[in-house]
Amino acid sequence: MFFFTLVTHRRRHLFSEPTTLEYLREAIAQEKAQHPFDLTAIVLLPDHIHCIWELPENDDDFSRRWGRIKSRFTKAWLAHGGREAEISKARNHHRERGVWQKRFWEHRIRGDVDMMHHVNYIHYNPVKHGLVRCPHEWPYSSFAR
Repeated sequence: MFFFTLVTHRRRHLFSEPTTLEYLREAIAQEKAQHPFDLTAIVLLPDHIHCIWELPENDDDFSRRWGRIKSRFTKAWLAHGGREAEISKARNHHRERGVWQKRFWEHRIRGDVDMMHHVNYIHYNPVKHGLVRCPHEWPYSSFAR
């Protein structure tokens, strides 16, 4: 099991629109269908995502999964009028888009206490950022599950 944080390029608020959230949901669903994993917990904030995945036994290839999810999201979002942030010459040279930060943060979950800590972190993140007073008020979270 892994905890992830992904951030938009320059912390742009891409996930403030319901249609944008749908592009992300669809990208994740397509990846899960082709390369299975369980989405244990998730929260979508305007400029970043936190989630926990459980990958199949003997499979730790989360990097390619995230790459395909980010690529699918980016293509759908740009095709429907989304705009990239300005990018550096170096990013352009490496054919990177101005939608996501290049890297993401991952952490291997190490036991039940670590799992509980990270699930709580995910669900209380909208409260931490001042978006809601209670986790159940944030609609873009697995808290209700």
